[in-house]
Amino acid sequence: MADYGPEVAAEAVKCIQMLAVDAVEAANSGHPGAPMGLADIAFTLWMRQLRYDPTAPDWPNRDRFVLSAGHASMLLYGLLHLSGYDLSLDDIKQFRQWESKTPGHPEVHMTPGVETTTGPLGQGISNAVGMALALKMQAARFNTAEEPLITARVFGIASDGDLMEGVSAEASSLAGHLGLDNLVFFYDDNKITIDGKTDIAFTEDVGARYQAYGWFVQHIDGHDHAAIEAALAAAVAEPARPSLIVARTHIGKGSPNKQDSSKAHGSPLGKDEVAATKANIGWDHPPFFIPERVQALFAARAEDGKKERAAWDQRLAAVKAAGGEVADRWRSMMEGELPQNLLAELVAAAPAKTAATRKQAGAVEQRAAALVPGLVGGSADLAGSNNTTIADGGEVQRNAFSGRNLHFGVREHGMGSIANGMALAGGFIPFTATFLVFSDYMRPAIRLAALSHIQSIYVFTHDSLYLGEDGPTHQPVEHFWALRSIPNLDLVRPADAVECAGAWAHALARKDGPTAFALTRQDLPNLSRPEGFDPALMLRGGYVLSPAEGTPQAVIIATGSEVSVAVEAKALLGDRGKGVSVVSMPCLEAFLRQDEAYRHQVLPPGVKRCSFEIGITLPWRSIVGEDGLTIGHDGFGFSAPAEVIQEKIGHTPAQVAETIGAWL
Repeated sequence: MADYGPEVAAEAVKCIQMLAVDAVEAANSGHPGAPMGLADIAFTLWMRQLRYDPTAPDWPNRDRFVLSAGHASMLLYGLLHLSGYDLSLDDIKQFRQWESKTPGHPEVHMTPGVETTTGPLGQGISNAVGMALALKMQAARFNTAEEPLITARVFGIASDGDLMEGVSAEASSLAGHLGLDNLVFFYDDNKITIDGKTDIAFTEDVGARYQAYGWFVQHIDGHDHAAIEAALAAAVAEPARPSLIVARTHIGKGSPNKQDSSKAHGSPLGKDEVAATKANIGWDHPPFFIPERVQALFAARAEDGKKERAAWDQRLAAVKAAGGEVADRWRSMMEGELPQNLLAELVAAAPAKTAATRKQAGAVEQRAAALVPGLVGGSADLAGSNNTTIADGGEVQRNAFSGRNLHFGVREHGMGSIANGMALAGGFIPFTATFLVFSDYMRPAIRLAALSHIQSIYVFTHDSLYLGEDGPTHQPVEHFWALRSIPNLDLVRPADAVECAGAWAHALARKDGPTAFALTRQDLPNLSRPEGFDPALMLRGGYVLSPAEGTPQAVIIATGSEVSVAVEAKALLGDRGKGVSVVSMPCLEAFLRQDEAYRHQVLPPGVKRCSFEIGITLPWRSIVGEDGLTIGHDGFGFSAPAEVIQEKIGHTPAQVAETIGAWL
């Protein structure tokens, strides 16, 4: 471990502080106060506990650092630069500029060393819970007494805002329940928010709350290096609980006129205050100056990580050379292998009998789980309704992390954020499940998964007004399009068992973003397809399910439960001499990514279009055009049996045929 004295430590802390101040000043935008107040904690963590190799930022056994207080991003960028990650001083100088590697809040996959995208408060600590859980589950799968491959831990810093947001409460509660002792977080207790002192709205005892969650809680002076080091050592040694270190800090530490003030939070200090701060802390250097001995100290610390990673590489090589179950599992999970015949296997597993797509998808999931050992997940207390339990998969509980079925409790928001952290930790493809209407509770986590290109799967069931008697509170109407409006999220609404197989194949193969399923509560018939149908067409998002004889007068574009109704309506229209084709559109996003020739083959130019989906209709105008027809429901739901609702809103086959016939 790199050695240093108090004089070098003080100089390093000042360097970290002023890199943040200078970058914010150059950008004329940002948050200097938090990095100034957190520099002592971050420096001590980096020097005394965090295991990393800047030349291998994706090393599977690295410790993770999560800056949940993402507004303090310059703290992290400064540390990454000093530690030798691929982040130059010029990158630091480009803070918050166009296409820079130092955006205003940390973004994973953009900046080497950034583990997750933070900024929306509460998400980072919740992601960290998922990372810690995933590392526990990895250890249960890969560690042997001879070769402990996974010993990584998760460290982080959370702000007042992080711990005010409800999502952090959901995730922290589950972390305490599971006893994630590999999770250590500092709470930056600086008493300041944007609007002023925290006590205008936040007077609870945070430490006592986390003790009640089952966390090991310590209280320290966040500027006392000996106290920080001792608290870290105690937290790492804690054998059964996650740790929260409540650290009393001073925002804008060192600024003569803005320390302990909200003025240091979200604005540059200003030229005069920067000069006054430098004079106050004894920093007589130009902007972006890094003392040689500080650079040398961080370089020496990075060498520690390189040596540890090299030794770990040898352990992994020995495991792979020995072969066997652990080696095979490593290749499948950590290297992301999928069976080449995945789609065919899943189509073969699709049940032939009529059933709700939640049940059909659940049956396909069993085969998917057998083929993809990294598939794990659970439900927000609705596993029986969502049909998501992996048979014989075992349950994940405290000190029992080898299972595949997770119990998230009634914590949809936390569930989505934890799943994001699990996916980022590597090795797992997590799925989560609840009713579609409750995707509203998960939306922030879903958006971040899409923004961060995270492979996460959302199994949303009870997808329409046909939920029936539970009434409008549980019946989604705007949710298909609310999800479709999130860039880089694919929504798949399968029409039968075969399309459920396609949905799972699509989601498992899609590595650069999340996929959501919308599945029915009510039974749907399995559909007839043209002779020689290629199931791979489903992966193109939309396909001609039932072609017209000759040139169609119109194309009916239907999704999910409306597809079988559209097929029946087509037959009735044919009896009236009106030829239409039916296109099943399980995934509009995938369809729109296809080449123009294929899209025109499915939706011929010049042929009138009708959309049919039991939800809001306005967005379908972008697909059907001004002269098109939209059949859906632009209001909330009803408390009545499903078949009554269908008739009352005009969605029976005969009614749909009548509506389309009149339009034609």
